[in-house]
Amino acid sequence: MKDLFKSLCLAVSLFCMFGCSGGTDETLQLNSEDDLNGLTVSCTSGSYYEHKYSAIEEVNMFAAKSESDALQAMRQGLADVFVSDEVMLTNEAMKRLNVKKALRGTDCFDAAFAVKKGNIELANRFNEFLQTAPVQDYISHWIEGTPELPEIEPVAPGAAPLRCVTAVNLEPVCFVGEGGQWMGMDAEILRRFAASMGRPFEMLTQDLGSAILALQSGEADMVSGCLFITEERKKSVDFTMPYYRCHPAFFVLDKSNSTRPGLGERFKMNLITESRWQLITKGLWETVKITLFSILIGTLLGIGVCAAKRSRRKWLRSIISVYQAFIQGTPTLVLLLIMFYVIFAGSGVSASAVAVATFAFCFASTSGSIFSTAISTVPKGQTEAGLSLGFTPFKTFTGIVFPQALKKGLPLYTGECVSLLKSTSIVGYIAIQDLTKASDIIRSRTFDAFVPLLVVTILYFVLAWLIRSLLSLLLKTK
Repeated sequence: MKDLFKSLCLAVSLFCMFGCSGGTDETLQLNSEDDLNGLTVSCTSGSYYEHKYSAIEEVNMFAAKSESDALQAMRQGLADVFVSDEVMLTNEAMKRLNVKKALRGTDCFDAAFAVKKGNIELANRFNEFLQTAPVQDYISHWIEGTPELPEIEPVAPGAAPLRCVTAVNLEPVCFVGEGGQWMGMDAEILRRFAASMGRPFEMLTQDLGSAILALQSGEADMVSGCLFITEERKKSVDFTMPYYRCHPAFFVLDKSNSTRPGLGERFKMNLITESRWQLITKGLWETVKITLFSILIGTLLGIGVCAAKRSRRKWLRSIISVYQAFIQGTPTLVLLLIMFYVIFAGSGVSASAVAVATFAFCFASTSGSIFSTAISTVPKGQTEAGLSLGFTPFKTFTGIVFPQALKKGLPLYTGECVSLLKSTSIVGYIAIQDLTKASDIIRSRTFDAFVPLLVVTILYFVLAWLIRSLLSLLLKTK
């Protein structure tokens, strides 16, 4: 029964992937928002549009994690209409993606940046900047392609950076461009605002919920992404003065335009254009760094866990049992969020260091159990024989017990190392640009899931193979 259910899910996924979304070859026409009744509308989870249309019984909702995922859901047939801000898709992007604007909403919203609740000083400084700087020129440059803007004066080193988080990674609002630099109207405004204060500019991308958490915990100074000012949001954050007014737009598949890029063009678009391969290499290095440090520190802590589990002190064994039960019973993602947004909130510790600490604590629990079990499989007579021959307890353990325990425990230890590598794919939740996050950024720019995910899958496979090979080599040398 389980295999049948999996087969059905796979069939449905393939059906959707090939664009079978109702069997019609005609482009969906919308004359007003009343035409949404009976249709499935995709949008970003937590957005104004989700709250508005989920309250309408006649409209089916598909809430995705990001704008790109919501658009992709519509393109794959999981939704009929994609609703977002009008500015989110340029004419060039719509043509490339076989998408057209079916309807422009009548509503008009004020968009602003969010700051931490009570941070009046930062909000006031930004409001003063809005009133004095040519902000409309910055916006026109990215939306309408007006002439180049003046260069930004270099910032003196040593100042604290203006840490910004964007919930949107789409051109022309805010996106990663050539050389991994953040571009777009939001990035332009915030970069120039930071320069006006003599501070360097930093930008990260997270989903809206995580971005707000980063703001509230002090890990970010400002959140961007064409945020609408609503009374409900005012309860959690403070808003600056509006810097842009935007209309909603309803996008549908343009079935009169069925052009699709070839595989070679897709590889070029995802990896070569704007040197996007650099995002992959940076993400790969971040994944390798977090994995190796977590394994190293986790192994050292695991030795301590093993020693405590085998201790004669009952209270020490009890503490370790509680620790392991907590680690085993709590999802790693939840632990990561607690460490970043609660325990280390506002401490200045980097997100990568928090990730290493979290994975090391988790790895220590499992590796400690593996070490203890492997040692227990070695007969006690081996230890007694070593001691009877005049060896010291340390010499007996390192020369007799440890080599035998290593052969029995290393296969399980190798599996845990590979599991740790795969677990690092969640670090994007705390704004670390690892391998998986790099593919998300590329996918948000190109709206092509196949090539980025294929490349990332191959790289994870190679890393896992290297870990297994290196540890197997260690076993053969013993």
